[in-house]
Amino acid sequence: MRSKPRTRGPAPARFGVARVISKLGLASRTQAARMVGEARVRVNGRLVRDPEYPVRQGLDRIDIDGREPAASSRLVLMLNKPRGLVTSANDEQGRDTVYRCLAGASLPWLAPVGRLDKASEGLLLFSNDPAWAANITDPDRGPQKTYHVQVAGLPNAAALAAIARGVARGGEHLSARSARVLCSAQHNSWLEIVLEEGRNRHIRRLLEAFDIAVLRLVRVAIGSLTLGDLAKGQWRMLTRAETDLL
Repeated sequence: MRSKPRTRGPAPARFGVARVISKLGLASRTQAARMVGEARVRVNGRLVRDPEYPVRQGLDRIDIDGREPAASSRLVLMLNKPRGLVTSANDEQGRDTVYRCLAGASLPWLAPVGRLDKASEGLLLFSNDPAWAANITDPDRGPQKTYHVQVAGLPNAAALAAIARGVARGGEHLSARSARVLCSAQHNSWLEIVLEEGRNRHIRRLLEAFDIAVLRLVRVAIGSLTLGDLAKGQWRMLTRAETDLL
C-alpha cells in the first residue's frame, strides 16, 4: 500500500535583514541599512552587505558587531510637539525635526508613531516597537484622536454637523467623529474635533472644504492619554499602564 505523501506547512516568510533589525526595535530601517553597509551584520555567521538580504525572522541568527542582540523591551515616549518642527528623523530640506526636542537624552532608537505636520502642535508619541505603533495608527483598531483647533470666525451648528458628516477631497472621504465649539471670541473660535482616523492634513483639508481657515491646531489626546500639563517641547516616558490603555 502506497503511503500518502507527507504534507509540508508553508515556508517561513523572508524579509530583508534591515527590515528585520528594525522590527526588533533596534534601529530605524535607514540606520539598520547603514549597519549592513558598514559590514557590521552577519546572518548565520555570514557577513552580508545587502540590506535586502533575505532573512527568516525567528529562525536565522543575526549578529551585529559580533553579538546576537535581544529584542528591546517596548518603550513609549510622549512629546508636546512645538509648532515649526517636522515629524521625521531626517529632513531633505534641512528643516528642524522633532528629534531636536530629544537631543542630549540617553534614549534608544525611537520612531514617531504617526505624525503631526510642521504647523501643528501637541501630543506626539514615539516608540521602539513598530508592531505596537502600527496598531495605534491603524484606522480601524487604533484609538481616536482629539484636537483643539482655533479657526477664523464661528462655525454655526449646520457647519459643525457638515464637518462631522464629511466631504470627498482628493479621492478620500474626510470626516470627523464629532465637532463642537469650545469657546469663541469676536473674530475666532476654538473647536474640539475628534477623529477616528488621521489622514494626511486631515483636519486642515476637511475645514478648508467648508472655507474655514485654521489658525492653530493642537492634538490634546490619543485615546485616554491626554497631553495634560506637559510643557511645550518637553517629553516623558509612558508607564506600562498608559501604554496598555492605548
